[in-house]
This record gives sequence, C-alpha cells and structure tokens, in this order.
Amino acid sequence: MNPIITKADFKDLKEILQLQYLAYQSEAELFGSKDIPPLKQTLDEVIEEYRKGIILKMTDESDRIIGSVRAYESCGTVYIGKLMIHPDYRKNGYGSMLMSEIENAFPNKRYELFTSTRSTDNIRLYEKLGYRIFTEKAVNDELIFVFMEK
Repeated sequence: MNPIITKADFKDLKEILQLQYLAYQSEAELFGSKDIPPLKQTLDEVIEEYRKGIILKMTDESDRIIGSVRAYESCGTVYIGKLMIHPDYRKNGYGSMLMSEIENAFPNKRYELFTSTRSTDNIRLYEKLGYRIFTEKAVNDELIFVFMEK
C-alpha cells in the first residue's frame, strides 16, 4: 500500500478524532487508565488546533484516514503533537513518513515534541529521526513527560 499524506480539511477532523481515540488506547494501556489527555480531547479542541497550525492526514487506497500528526509554530519553534497511526497499520514506517512531512511543512526550524517515559517505542522512533531528550517533567506520580527536540 502506498498511503497518501495531505493537509487535513475541516471535514476530516471528526474522523481524525475518532482515529485518535482508537490509536491512543495502547498509550492508555501503558498507564492502566483511560484518563489520558488524547482520549479526553473534544472535537472543539481539535478544531482549535486545526485553526492554529497544520494537521496532516494519511489515507489508504479507500481514502480512509489511517494516520495523522499536527503542529504549530511559535517563536521559531515548531511544536509537533498527536502523531498517530491506526493500530492495523503500525510498524510500516508510516509514523516516520508523517514526521518527515510535518517537518517539511515548517522547513529549517527547531522542532519540539513530548511523550511519556513509558512510551519507549515512541522515544525510540523519535531518536531514530534525530530527536534528543532535553528535559523531563513529572505531571504526577504516574506520568512523566520527556521533551525532545531536533
């Protein structure tokens, strides 16, 4: 399959949020709780992010959204978030493809993202793409974010 990556349209946001709820189940399992921000995000919040920056979508041959990532720029730094791939399509290099495209949308900038310390697969992917941890922040006893930059 050769997925296609394009900018999401307003009409795609509901499907992207549904994918987010599905894709972040594995993240929730790392904590044994569904009480994580990506699973509580509302459509209005996604719309706000859409208006603030860029949301990319990855579609399959049926035009179904199977991946997404979003980013916005502030003061010379591009903040990347919500990289997600449908569970059936993981481990095919699609996350790397989306990361490359979102960086290309903001050329020659500093990129920053965060993930949890328990998300070792995510950290490994980002390190492979040239990101390095520059700080950690404890949200509570269970949740520690690592902030990475490139």
